[in-house]
Amino acid sequence: MSHLRPQIVAAASKPPEGTPAVGPTWTCGRRSRPGRLLALGLSVLSLGLVASPAGATTSDARPASALRPLEQAIRGEMNALRREHGLVPLRHSASLAAAAREHSNDMARRGYFGHNSSAGLSCDRRIARFYPMGSHRYWWVGETLLWSSAELSATAALNLWVDSPKHRKIILTARWREVGVGAVHVGSAPGIYGGRDVTIVTADFGVRG
Repeated sequence: MSHLRPQIVAAASKPPEGTPAVGPTWTCGRRSRPGRLLALGLSVLSLGLVASPAGATTSDARPASALRPLEQAIRGEMNALRREHGLVPLRHSASLAAAAREHSNDMARRGYFGHNSSAGLSCDRRIARFYPMGSHRYWWVGETLLWSSAELSATAALNLWVDSPKHRKIILTARWREVGVGAVHVGSAPGIYGGRDVTIVTADFGVRG
């Protein structure tokens, strides 16, 4: 198996004034109805896993294929870890899964890796298109990402996140109630993936009520 090298990449959006771009973990966004205390955090860090260099152009990319069994297994591993820490297991959210899959596919097609969409939407605005606040009193979302050119199992994916304190903190955030995972595999991925065959995983967490 190829050697994996962790890499921290850019944050989702501009952090609050005075907050370093690479620092404490923040959620993508939080909103509440008027009259409720509100704080907004806009940066979540991502984990990239690089196995070997290569070259590619956007035209080299093959269609990404969804990895539903991997998505389900990652959810199971997350919930097992949360139970070990006395936390509520997360319900599967079709809305969050749709947001996660779209983002994984967009990164695969366009050869980038980060929380903002290729159209420039921030993490919270991108997820809100699928998982809106609606008539709820509060809404909060977060996200973790990874990509790997080595073979990736659910256990390996979770271990890579957990080994990063910032990602571990997101997964073990007590307030989350729902999660959606979007995992895709693409051959000859363009852009930063350098023509590799890669697996890209987005996990979107949410709570609203």
